[in-house]
Amino acid sequence: MLQIKNLTKRYKGGKEAVSELTLNIEAGDIYGFIGHNGAGKTTTIKAVVGIIDFEGGEILIDGQSIRENPISCKKKIAYIPDNPDLYEHLTGIQYLNFVGDIFEVSAKAREEKIRKYADEFEITNVLGDLISSYSHGMKQKLAIISALIHDPKLLILDEPFVGLDPKATIILKNTMRQLCEQGSAIFFSTHVLDVAEKICNKIAIIKEGKLIASGETKELTKEQSLEEVFMEVIEHAKAD
Repeated sequence: MLQIKNLTKRYKGGKEAVSELTLNIEAGDIYGFIGHNGAGKTTTIKAVVGIIDFEGGEILIDGQSIRENPISCKKKIAYIPDNPDLYEHLTGIQYLNFVGDIFEVSAKAREEKIRKYADEFEITNVLGDLISSYSHGMKQKLAIISALIHDPKLLILDEPFVGLDPKATIILKNTMRQLCEQGSAIFFSTHVLDVAEKICNKIAIIKEGKLIASGETKELTKEQSLEEVFMEVIEHAKAD
């Protein structure tokens, strides 16, 4: 579903934010992307969704290049950044219908999805309010709903649990599992290692733009918690 092949991204001055990164996310995967602040997680995600260009490598979404076929690729994905930048002059329902129009979701299908997810995330009563009046958590919930109404083949999230209350966190985790059971794939960054350990079937750890560990979660955490694995591989990479 998502292939990242030897991805390299350099910023001004030649500094590499991501270096020769290769990952393969398959249909049905909940793939956790872990690293400290500045490790290259957000840069990688922004390259995957076509927000920024990159100097080396290739990114394929369902077999198509994000560079060569950006529109086709973006029709298949949904992206939720760590700080949702929504159109605050719209109401919640106007924003959801706007997204539904972009992805050509039928009136019936979007109505069903909006009702289902707005009820689950408990924002039905504020959908008629301006987004500018929403709290950060409410904006996060609205962004999540907007990402789900077109049944994305690939859901990409950057720190999705930040700002969510405990109930919304549980609902999002369950929704992620349901999507993957239906054949979608999820690639997300997080600092919440215990959540990643519980819901991800695969994990990748990145440090200073370089992949330092990846694989099946159950194999990586065979004898240790993910937190212990993370600290061990980080310290080993530092020693090298």
